[in-house]
Order: sequence, then structure tokens, then C-alpha cells
Amino acid sequence: QVQLKESGGGLVQAGGSLRLSCAASGSIFSIDRMGWYRQATNKRREFIASVTRGGNTLYDRSVKGRFTISRDNAENTVYLQINSLKPEDTAVYYCNDVERTWDSGSWGPGTQVTVST
Repeated sequence: QVQLKESGGGLVQAGGSLRLSCAASGSIFSIDRMGWYRQATNKRREFIASVTRGGNTLYDRSVKGRFTISRDNAENTVYLQINSLKPEDTAVYYCNDVERTWDSGSWGPGTQVTVST
């Protein structure tokens, strides 16, 4: 089982952009679909986007058109480009194998994104 570590978060003004990275400790090539999720304070973790090994993507309607997910299988990294940030995007962002979200041990530490008005 690979270990995941997210990075790239920070404090940005509304309308700004960030690029989040999710680095895996091993190969992600065998993982069919990798996803990004987020958890705001006092809310449940929610799905944002996913990308298959072949590059097919899926987005939650709340981020479609603003967020772009991609993966580099050679670098064992998954990315999330987030544009036109809104205050409601403030959350801790995580990546994971979409088939392992049930496993509490599979989650990385996440990266905090804070959007100011």
C-alpha cells in the first residue's frame, strides 16, 4: 500500500489559484482511479474529483470548470489545479485511491487551503 502526501496548500485571496500535489511513496500505475477530497471544519469529507489511469476525469458539480485533476504515473503524483477560488473552498484537501477511502490508514495528512475575502 502506497503512502500519500499532499502539498501545495496555502492562504490565498478569493479569485486566486493554487496547484496541489499528491506524492505517492510507490507506483500508482496499478491504481485505476485516484481522487481528491476535501474536508471543511465541522463537515464531512467530500469528493471533489477523480482521474483514471488513462486520464478520464470526473468532477463534483461544485468545482467543475474551476478545478482540474491530472496524474503523472511516471512521477507517481496526482495534481489538482484550483482556480477562481472561493471562501467556501476553504478546507483540508486530501488525495486517495477511490477504492480505499474506507481505510482510515490510507489517508495522508492533507494540505490546508484557506481562501480569504
